[in-house]
Amino acid sequence: MAGVNETPRQKMMGILYLVLLGLAATTITEKVLNSFRNLTVSLEASTNNVQSTIDKTFASFAASTLKDDPTRAKPFWDRAQKVKAAVAELDAYVTETKQTLEKECGGFDEAEGDYKQRDNVEIAPNVMILHKRAEVLKKKIEETKTKILAELGPKEAAGFKMALNADDPPKRKGELKNTWEQAYFGDGIPLTAAFTALSKIEADLKTTEADAIKRILGETSKTDLVLDQYAALAVPTTSSYVLVGQQYSAEVFLTAFSNSLNPDITVGGQKLNVTGGKGTYTVSTSHEGEFKWSAILHMKKADGTIGEWKTPEVAYRVAKPSAVVSPDKMNVFYIGLPNPVSVSAPGTPKEKIKVTISSGSITGSNGAYLVNVTQSGNVTISIFGEDGAGKSTKLGESVFRCKRLPSPHAKFAGKSGGNVPRAQLTSADRIFAALEDFDFDTKFTVGHFKLFIAKPRQDPQIMESSNMMLTAPMKAALSGATAGTKVYFDEIFATGPDGIKRPLDPIIFTVQ
Repeated sequence: MAGVNETPRQKMMGILYLVLLGLAATTITEKVLNSFRNLTVSLEASTNNVQSTIDKTFASFAASTLKDDPTRAKPFWDRAQKVKAAVAELDAYVTETKQTLEKECGGFDEAEGDYKQRDNVEIAPNVMILHKRAEVLKKKIEETKTKILAELGPKEAAGFKMALNADDPPKRKGELKNTWEQAYFGDGIPLTAAFTALSKIEADLKTTEADAIKRILGETSKTDLVLDQYAALAVPTTSSYVLVGQQYSAEVFLTAFSNSLNPDITVGGQKLNVTGGKGTYTVSTSHEGEFKWSAILHMKKADGTIGEWKTPEVAYRVAKPSAVVSPDKMNVFYIGLPNPVSVSAPGTPKEKIKVTISSGSITGSNGAYLVNVTQSGNVTISIFGEDGAGKSTKLGESVFRCKRLPSPHAKFAGKSGGNVPRAQLTSADRIFAALEDFDFDTKFTVGHFKLFIAKPRQDPQIMESSNMMLTAPMKAALSGATAGTKVYFDEIFATGPDGIKRPLDPIIFTVQ
């Protein structure tokens, strides 16, 4: 299980595991069992250390190369993430296998500092060989190696030797050919040795992941090119659609430039301030209309001559403030419900929009909001937009009506009245209240009702419930209902999300 990319310490642990495995094959002593456990603890510590290194590698790359040059770095980042995902899939299966073994042996013995039945030589073969977990594990190891090599690329993969492998051990003289599965989990292997083997796989897996990620992310430093072609480029730093009172801003730069050699950039004869090869063009907007501009850049080329480049003409439009508030359900807000609304403002990014309400509360961001109101009447939603300089401008407002929820309809046995077979009545045990054809998923709870059962030529039975459920006497009375019996549900009260207790229409059945 060892590989050429292992550290001396990892190689030593691999050799020690094989020595202990040999000893276990002849005699299982407490010293041998303790040595397996100590090796497992050491492997787990090594795995955690390597994982810490991997996390730091990703974090460092994300905070530097990926942030500074995302276009160039993103493909390498994506390849490293695929390696990470492949490793996570195999690691999850190893963890699941450990949990299965732990369940079979009865768990971890805190007093002994090892798993219970650690000297048992039947659990590992049963779980790993008889139930073919070792066979599946070997297949997953090979699949993981293939996935990792695919992300390295042909050149890197050719010289990449993995610590992770599941190769069959070499045949020794005078012995039968042994498989990887039998060598590490077969007959005679004590349980603690199986846990050590799985921990060794985890350690090798993380070592392989760390080496692969280091190689992939390290390739970014090899992709720097000497650029000798130049083109002028103008990129707005604000939207080309801006509002009156806001500023329009754009960056003008060469696609190939030097931080130490800035070009001279002018717009309409006005020289721009240039830093790091980029100039920023800013102009105030005082009235509506469409405006156009272009920049001229001068910079020394590789042959020492001064080159001139002119950007394509750039157009932007200035418009009056406007905003749109769209209710996601209907043109009213209901008391007691979170009412979803969508807010947009042409020319203003969603993250730069601020929304307020005259009464009640509104929560959310990025165009999606929830409105909660507490009383009937009208409320006003106001929309503000923030420009690049942090200045807030009112973009518009909308007025909405606030209404109380309509009363629901009570139902029993799926019906709200009429002729019904006795069997249908006796199959139900509660009253429901619901709003039909209502756009919101609204829950109402029945808190009281009375049941009147009037058999032909008999005095009616009257019973009462303090919740939505039928009482035992009610169920018994319904079971005795005969054809022609009138069944009334009356004085029904239900409470909705607005907290209001509402009387509902009665339900009247005639038993068929």
